[in-house]
Amino acid sequence: MLRNYFKTAWRNIARGRSHSALNIIGLAIGIAVALIIGLWVCNQYSYDRFLPDYKQLYQVTRDFYGNGDTLRYGGSSLKLADILRNQIPELESVVETDGGGMHGLMVGDKKLYVKGNAVATGFLTMFQFPSLQGHAENVLSDPYSIVLTESIAKALFGNEEPLSKTVRYDNKSDLKVTGILKDVPANSTLKFNYLVPFGFLESTDSFVKVARSKGFGWTNFITYVKVKPGIAYTQVAAKIKDIQKSERDNSMSMATNIVLDPVERWHLYDNFNNGKPAAGFIEYVRIFSVVGILVLVIACINFVNLTTARSEKRAKEVAVRKAIGSSKKELISQFLIESISLTFIAFIFSIIFVQFALPAFNKLTGDAIKIPFTNVPFWIITLCCVLFTALAAGSRPAFYLSSFNPVKVLKGSLQAGKAASLPRKMLAVLQFSCSIALIISTFIIYQQVQYAKNRPSGYDKNRLMMTDMNEDLARNYIAIRNEIKQKGIAGMITTASSNVTTGGNHRDLEDWPGKRPGEFINMGYIHVSEDYFNTAGMTMKEGRNFSSNLDTLNVILNEAAVKLLRLTNPVNQVITFIDTRLKIIGVVKDAIMASPYAPADPTTFMYETSPQNVMMYRLTAGIKTQDAITALKAIFNKYNPAYPFTYTFADDSYAAKFKQEVLIGKLAGLFATLAIFISCLGLFGLAAYMAEQRTKEIGIRKVLGASMQQVWLLLSKDFILLVLVSCFIASPIALYFSSNWLQKYDYRISISPFVFIAAGMAAIVITIITISFQSVKAAIANPVKSLRTE
Repeated sequence: MLRNYFKTAWRNIARGRSHSALNIIGLAIGIAVALIIGLWVCNQYSYDRFLPDYKQLYQVTRDFYGNGDTLRYGGSSLKLADILRNQIPELESVVETDGGGMHGLMVGDKKLYVKGNAVATGFLTMFQFPSLQGHAENVLSDPYSIVLTESIAKALFGNEEPLSKTVRYDNKSDLKVTGILKDVPANSTLKFNYLVPFGFLESTDSFVKVARSKGFGWTNFITYVKVKPGIAYTQVAAKIKDIQKSERDNSMSMATNIVLDPVERWHLYDNFNNGKPAAGFIEYVRIFSVVGILVLVIACINFVNLTTARSEKRAKEVAVRKAIGSSKKELISQFLIESISLTFIAFIFSIIFVQFALPAFNKLTGDAIKIPFTNVPFWIITLCCVLFTALAAGSRPAFYLSSFNPVKVLKGSLQAGKAASLPRKMLAVLQFSCSIALIISTFIIYQQVQYAKNRPSGYDKNRLMMTDMNEDLARNYIAIRNEIKQKGIAGMITTASSNVTTGGNHRDLEDWPGKRPGEFINMGYIHVSEDYFNTAGMTMKEGRNFSSNLDTLNVILNEAAVKLLRLTNPVNQVITFIDTRLKIIGVVKDAIMASPYAPADPTTFMYETSPQNVMMYRLTAGIKTQDAITALKAIFNKYNPAYPFTYTFADDSYAAKFKQEVLIGKLAGLFATLAIFISCLGLFGLAAYMAEQRTKEIGIRKVLGASMQQVWLLLSKDFILLVLVSCFIASPIALYFSSNWLQKYDYRISISPFVFIAAGMAAIVITIITISFQSVKAAIANPVKSLRTE
């Protein structure tokens, strides 16, 4: 019997080729979209979960109560790390790191400038990244050792055995290779190309040398802990929350609590509001999970509508089967088998589609997703979902078709009427409501991104380049600066502790005019050298710029800092910052250095006579960019031979701030387009069916004088009306969710009615184009042939 069901199903699929093709294409695209989104969602949830014992791993963070808010900071001090290690027995291990940075690695004539970390000895036993050579317990025990990732080892040593070989580090220290790790997985929040012992940093960096003996205020480090098995987070949280307050320490305000941030939440829950987790990227994961389901539902609606629309063609078949003894149960089984067969054919095509689409999708998202062909659980879950889709799509047609009265059908008295068409219209409205809501959301995301991009940044990004400094560059900075200027490559050159597009570090401000008892303020700060504001293109609002080496005890505030400190006449007033009394000599206009969606960060600019971490230089107007880069490369290689010449353009760095929103907009646009396409497939099929059913009516109307336009309107008006109803349903839904999404941005658009009008008009135009082929075809048909049609 089952074999007969499948045989009959195949015959029906082959007989109605056009109908089957529309169903298969719609279902294949729907399943493919759901599969791609499902793989992407699983990838997002998999971040950091490849680490053994990941549920026991945490980062030590600080909640600072100041500026009228609770701010979450990831940096912590070495003093805190030592206290946690010695006073909290529930912690199995504590490791400190430098937070990572770019450094030079050299072997012979091979030079790399890559990101790595200085980490405590127990880092690789806490974070058990897959190892190829070396033992995690002692691979970093020698202060002058280095652990490389597989690709970096290959780049430096080629096919040679790298273990025990020497790598020149920052052109000043020789480190022995003691271990090789597999490349850090793409779904790891921690990213590095090499690891050096923290002891090496303590023996070579003067700042780190003294940091362990200093107070809690020296928060330039990242600390991770691993709790013992069986110990709950709450047991540790209560002990460490106020641990800094129990120590007398004037280097940091006591308005700080210590909080542990679990590794499994780093990737998806990266936003904090008033010290509490406020979702983050998880919001987008949830949104696109819903989008994937909606696109699949739209494809299923196509199947239901197209199948029930053909009910009259299958009515006699059902009546004959019932007349010769088929039960309703057998008929339902037959139609469900057809649905399952169609869905599994669509699933095969969807796998092919996904396989070809994933490289482009990975390029768009920056992920490395692939179909896990050898993963048995994946296939079990996927096939169960496909079977559920087949049953969901086929159940309505199966029950509807099997319910026909054979007597009425065989007498020819069966009339579908409005009762049969109403469910189809409701499903079509649901289908287009989802598609139009996606279109509206895409428009709003695009407008928000463009709004933020067009926001005045407060500095000139045009032709501004930035290069990370190292000891060789710092030592030769004056010579490099002079040669660049002499050759006319750049007219303005400066250095700063951070580049202009990222902002500075933060620290408690100790004292300022009008400070209230118990008040704490956390202030951003940037160390700058001469010509910083001129090079960056920032504008002074009042007071004066830094002019000489005598300005080392003077500061310049931005407008946001003046507002935060409530200073009415800031120039010549004195603040105490980093244990130093500093006189305010000027106020600079706000610049957007952090998030382009947030207010400017209150910042203090302090003058330094020595070169800082980043060199910034603006290319002269008359030189071509590529010619300038070639000339700069020669100069930097001359004074900095141990490092490759690396640079960043400020406009590229600023554009990267929109990467996440641009990605979300592109994905929303892509899936909205596919949803509309699937909906249009359904409309095309329904329009073809309607034109076929009304062939004689159209012939009679044409004989009586109806024009082609009148026939077109007759066949099109119902569909246009359905789309208009969909617009009215989709608009408030899209408005609600888009408004909630925009609330996360301080700098945001006001949603214009034009968005809803444009989306509605686009949907109507697409609908008209889709159905016009069938409508015009029916309208120009010869009425004589139409009236002969049975």
